[in-house]
Formats: sequence, structure tokens, C-alpha cells
Amino acid sequence: MSTVVEQPQAAPADPPAERTRSGSLFRAELHRFRSRRFIQVLVGLLVVGWVAATVIGLLNFGEPTDADRADAQAQIEQMVEDQEFYRQQCLDDPNRPEDLPPEEVCGPPMTADEFRAEDFLTKAPFDLESSASGGAVGFGAAAAVLAFLIGATWIGAEWSTRSIVALLFWVPQRLRVMGTKIGVLVLGAAALGVLAQVAWLAMAGILRATVGTDADLPDGFWGELLGTQARSVLLVVLAAVGGFGLANVVRNTGASLGIGFVYFAIIETAVGAFRPTWQPWLLTNNAIGLAMPDGYTVYIWESARQMEPTEYLVTNLQGGVLLAAVTTVVVAIGVALFAKRDLH
Repeated sequence: MSTVVEQPQAAPADPPAERTRSGSLFRAELHRFRSRRFIQVLVGLLVVGWVAATVIGLLNFGEPTDADRADAQAQIEQMVEDQEFYRQQCLDDPNRPEDLPPEEVCGPPMTADEFRAEDFLTKAPFDLESSASGGAVGFGAAAAVLAFLIGATWIGAEWSTRSIVALLFWVPQRLRVMGTKIGVLVLGAAALGVLAQVAWLAMAGILRATVGTDADLPDGFWGELLGTQARSVLLVVLAAVGGFGLANVVRNTGASLGIGFVYFAIIETAVGAFRPTWQPWLLTNNAIGLAMPDGYTVYIWESARQMEPTEYLVTNLQGGVLLAAVTTVVVAIGVALFAKRDLH
């Protein structure tokens, strides 16, 4: 009798397709994102807009002449004279409340020394110190609007063409598909935000070298500017993911853009008029508060009889936390519906 010793069989290896599917999905989605005609057109328009803005800056900044300075000083003197005329009328008004100080009712006297002639010049040298943060926030805001469009169309086009259903035949794990799409979008939005900030630095450098002042920059200038730019990039990423999440919930690009327009153009305006105390929680104010170096102060007029507005500071932290929370909720709703709803 012979004895046959059977060797234990090794566990079957995962099929090559299963091992590489996740990586292949990411590479495929990244390639599709880069190849989208809509994104390429937007990048082209950004380049054209940057060139136009740089040319406009070169034409509008420069060294003012003596005539320009004299005209600016004349504007200041005329404004002070007009203001003093109206103030004197207020002081001579017999109906002016006698129980209140004149300065509280009519305002304090105005002098020309309170104003800088540089602020009234039609052409002045480009000042990087005073323009750096505003330019970074402006470029970031423009990139955030474009990122919202990109995020909405990135998933909206999938629903319109039903290509997302076909994608699930290749990778049936819905959460993996959605996570990959969001990851690619985050990388693309971050790249767009960084590109916008690099474009601003390039534009500012050109203006400073050609039509700007060569005054030394203060200590801590670059640290504050880089912090503003980093928060602006974060705003771009949140806008892109928010647009993606909204379009994923309604399954339509046009509907998501319509909802965004109604909110920013109508709802926020109505809140400012009828519920002014809600203004610190509006998305626009929190977006500004996130990006600006020292946050954003909201002035709240609760009644017509209020002598001074109530000030509320929207800090960088509040703006970032609120926008991140809203974005997370919208994306989570869309992902949950995608994971459970029938796609056919």
C-alpha cells in the first residue's frame, strides 16, 4: 500500500482585476477629469482673464503727476466743505434734539488732514502691501465660483448621460465609486485654487516691478499673505465639493445651479432685509470670514431706531467650520441616496 501525501492548497489569489480595480478607477477618473472639455475651456478663460486684468492694471497704475495730486487735494477740500455745510445746517436746525450733544446728532467736524491724497488719485503706484490680501481673496472667490460649476458638472454630467450606471458595471461598489470621484474633485479643486493664487502673485509681481512702489514690505507680510492664500484654496475646495454634493442630491446640473442662484441672489438678500440677526450665519459672510486675514465684521441693523449697528465678527474658524459642516451634510445626503436608491 502506498501513501499519497497531499500538499495543502494555497488560497486562491485575488483576480488581477480585483487587485487593480481601485487604482485603475482612480487613474481613469483622474484622466476623465483632466480631459473634460468644460474644464479645459474654463482654464483657457482664466488665462485670458488674467492677461486682461494684468493689462488693465498696467494701464491704471502708475506715477501720478503734479496735476493729478492737485486735483486729488481739490476733491478732498470740496468734500470737507460740503460736509461742513450740511453739518452747519444740522446745527442750525431748530428741531435738533437739545438733550443730545451736537456731535452725536450732526457728527464731529471734518478736516482735510483726515484724508490721504493717494486715496483720491485716479492713477497711483501699485502698492503690494495694501493690495496683497484683497487680491488673494478676490482671486480665491473667482476660483471658488468656477470650482462650484466644475463640481456640479462633474457629477451632473454623469447623471445626465447615465454613464455612472455603466461605471457601476465595472466597479459595483457604490461608495468606492463616489469616494474616488470626490477625491479626484478635491485634488482638481486644490490645484485650481493654487493656480489662482500663483496667478495673483505673478500679476502682483509684474505690477510692482513696472508700475508699483518699491517700498520695503513690513515684517510678517509674507506669512499673513500665505495664510490668506491657504484659506482661499480651502474655500475653493469647499465650493467644488459643495457643488458636487448639491448636484448629486438633485441629479441634475441645471437644477443645482438654479438652487445656488436662488439661495445667493434671493434668500440671502431676503434674510438681510427681514432677518438681519441671521446674517452672521449666511454662507457668503462666512466665506468672506474664512478668507479674510482678520475675519469679517457684519453690521446688523435690527431696527430703524437703532443709532449704532450691532457688530458681529465672523472669524476664520467660524467661517471654516460652518462651511465645512454644510458641505459635509450636503455630500453625505447625496452619497446616502446614491448608495440606496435604484439607479435604473
